[in-house]
Amino acid sequence: MHRKCPECGGKILGRSDKKFCSDYCRNAFNNKLNKDSKNLIRNTNNYLRKNYRILERLNPKDKTKTTKSRLISEGFDFQHFTSIYTTKTGTMYYFVYDQGYLPLENEFYALVKRTS
Repeated sequence: MHRKCPECGGKILGRSDKKFCSDYCRNAFNNKLNKDSKNLIRNTNNYLRKNYRILERLNPKDKTKTTKSRLISEGFDFQHFTSIYTTKTGTMYYFVYDQGYLPLENEFYALVKRTS
């Protein structure tokens, strides 16, 4: 019995548990499988990545202040974040992974880094 490569249909030679005929076919198959099939997912990940880099660059010492206009000029998008942390007093921190921001008065923002 000959096994066939799920990518190209070619004959598989070698180990009995081998699934693809070549590294090329294995990579091509997995790239198709893992490709972001929806633009929404890809775009959201790009926004999150960009927001994270901006917060990380503006907050090198893990706690600082900045302005809304500075965040906007850097290209920050306030609609994309990964989580919200609400303190006991009701203060809401918005996080992009471990980088967070807290809206303050007069369009200022406190930038923080969550520590484990």
